[in-house]
Amino acid sequence: MEPAPTTPIPIPPNPSGGRLLSKRPAATQMPAGNAPAAAPAKPTVVSLSWKDEDFENRWGFGLFRGGRFTAVNKIFTFLIAAVVSGAFLWLMTFLYNRPEGAPFRRIGEMFVRPGNIYATGPATLFFFWGVVVSLIKIPKLRLQRRALDMAAVPQHREFVLNEDTAKTVLDRVRSLVDDTRQFILLNRIDRALSNLHNIGGVSDVSTILKAQSENDENQVASSYAIIHAMIWAIPVLGFVGTVLGLSMAIQKFTGALVATTDVNQIKDHLKEVTAGLSTAFEATLVGLTFALLLHLLSDFVQQKETDFLDECNDYCHAHVVSKLRVRPKEGNGG
Repeated sequence: MEPAPTTPIPIPPNPSGGRLLSKRPAATQMPAGNAPAAAPAKPTVVSLSWKDEDFENRWGFGLFRGGRFTAVNKIFTFLIAAVVSGAFLWLMTFLYNRPEGAPFRRIGEMFVRPGNIYATGPATLFFFWGVVVSLIKIPKLRLQRRALDMAAVPQHREFVLNEDTAKTVLDRVRSLVDDTRQFILLNRIDRALSNLHNIGGVSDVSTILKAQSENDENQVASSYAIIHAMIWAIPVLGFVGTVLGLSMAIQKFTGALVATTDVNQIKDHLKEVTAGLSTAFEATLVGLTFALLLHLLSDFVQQKETDFLDECNDYCHAHVVSKLRVRPKEGNGG
């Protein structure tokens, strides 16, 4: 009688499109109770790869390293902003050189008029730098948010998190990504559970998670420092253009009065005076408009990041703190 054919155990598909990095045992499911599950020997499937999927790592051609969490690489974003600003000013120059009365020529004058460019040029660069930073944060935040859907900690009600099961959870968390330090949620879980054997009570875990939450909030807030600097600098450049324009207008008007007393000639010189006034008001308009648009965009992105941090807090409370059953250490009243 022939032996019954054995059916190979299939490796469960990875819904996140992960990468096969190494062949080491990984825990994929946790039983209820206190005993850790036996980890089947099978390839570790990485669901999230920060090295391959982070925007700056992917598009930086290996020359620029992505910032941690949602922070950006300043040099990388500056180079992109410089290219975009150059293309924008070239377009404005094209519009400015069109015949008088042509559509959109007035817009070109506001940016590249000889007296305006000293203020509108840097303002344009700073504006697009802030825009590039804000836009790159969006895919970086999307990558961070995917960690919420990975069920790093078992979701069923019967699961209990203690010193025994914590090690298996840590192995699972570390097998899902290439580097837990680059993901806000997984970094919190890793830090809390790695110190579980030194913890005397559930309140200590809550303290660690709260401290890490505050650190994450501070790090996310600091990643907006460059945008806030641009929002401050752009209107200042507009006011600098205002001063330059008024100074130019006064100088031309004084020169017109000194050069001649003929009314007709003075009228001709007044055209140069109005050009200086145009520089003053146009530079201010450009600066204030850019600052307003950048402020609205950055506030929108920052609100999305704040919502994500709140979701991370909820996840840690629901799937870590509420499932903990920690035995108090000797000498610890808890």
